[in-house]
Amino acid sequence: MKAPRAAWDLFLAAFAPVFTLPSFPLFSQLVSAWVLCPGRHTVTRMIGMLDPHRRRPHDAYHRFLRAGTWSLEDLWRLLAEKLVASLVPQGSLLLDLDDTLFHKAGRKIEGAGVFRDAVRSTHARVVFALGLNLVVLTLRVKPPWGGEPLGLPSNLRLYRKGGPSHIDLAEEMIRQVAGWFPDRKLSLSCDGAFASLASRSLPRTHVTSRMRRDAALFELPPPRKRRTRGRPRKRGRRLPTPEEMARCTKGWTRKTVDFRGRLEKRLLLFRPVLWYKVRPDRQVLLVIVRDPKAKQHDDFFFTTDLDDHPEKVASRYAGRWSIEDTFRNVKQFLGGEDPQTWKHQGPERAAALSFWVYSAVWHWYLTTQGTKVSWPSLPWYQSKKTPSFPDALASLRRILWRTIFSTSAPRSLIPKTVAVLIEALARAA
Repeated sequence: MKAPRAAWDLFLAAFAPVFTLPSFPLFSQLVSAWVLCPGRHTVTRMIGMLDPHRRRPHDAYHRFLRAGTWSLEDLWRLLAEKLVASLVPQGSLLLDLDDTLFHKAGRKIEGAGVFRDAVRSTHARVVFALGLNLVVLTLRVKPPWGGEPLGLPSNLRLYRKGGPSHIDLAEEMIRQVAGWFPDRKLSLSCDGAFASLASRSLPRTHVTSRMRRDAALFELPPPRKRRTRGRPRKRGRRLPTPEEMARCTKGWTRKTVDFRGRLEKRLLLFRPVLWYKVRPDRQVLLVIVRDPKAKQHDDFFFTTDLDDHPEKVASRYAGRWSIEDTFRNVKQFLGGEDPQTWKHQGPERAAALSFWVYSAVWHWYLTTQGTKVSWPSLPWYQSKKTPSFPDALASLRRILWRTIFSTSAPRSLIPKTVAVLIEALARAA
């Protein structure tokens, strides 16, 4: 392993080809300031963390986001290549997909619109809010300490009303990732809103998603007889809905399912079906998951890989929750919604950089800290065994603050005082 500070600098230096010579220092300074900044992550508050003798005027950083000559696509491509090379060097790439709303306030924010707020909405009441609707693709990584997987953002698109649909944007991102890694198979997990991706011809990609309880299912059409008039049949006999199939008492098998690092027994019922509305030309594998203790409702999943094991389908979809953790961490600990940029590419780029920083922090932590205990032992929380994102963020902050204090702190400061200050800054919310 490289020295932690050197590893961070080398990681950022790998992205220099994306930027012009004047703009790369702005990028590296802004990313490090994003990591160091406590409280609201507005651009001016973030650059306040920098050495005043090294930083540029504040409008240079706003202009870098709003109109800088650099490409988000190139930035994501290099990040994905580094994540895969370091963390998933072999096997299929597990991807998770979802969209999220970044709340914004203001009359004229480029790309913003009024969308359903999934966090505040319920079955009985739908809440709408102004913000950026982001479609995010994450790479699922199994950490060395086990347990719940990590969802590291590797591509992103901003959905605009009147433009390409969520499904179109998702397809575009997946095709890009497939092009970046032509020798790797992709396994995509997404919620029911993106189930129609199963009908798209995605290269080397199998899709796992939810199936409607009342989905109209069919068998394959029977072989066409010779000299039969009319067009060939496109679907066969109508099958019961998934909810009706779940009422069967026979055919269930007991399997062990991995629920984000926690192994539990579940009853599974599975069979290939033709979900004509979603994938009219090919079958999918329906998997019904039941809690033998009847504490949870039945779940209905499907995959386009007919040869897949049903317990792996259920485990794969359960691991999709890692992308929800990513959304929460980016908003709460990296202030992804905070930058006050309104014009041109500023709002989209600032939102994308918050997800980029999230992946960068985890990449640094996994490649430099590994399974090392990097959090202080607290007498009221001795059962803690695995790090969270705030722990990874605090570890990187300590390294960066030590460098700052070693070069700029007054020599009169007592080392113990410096250590207390660094720890307070590392853990600042």
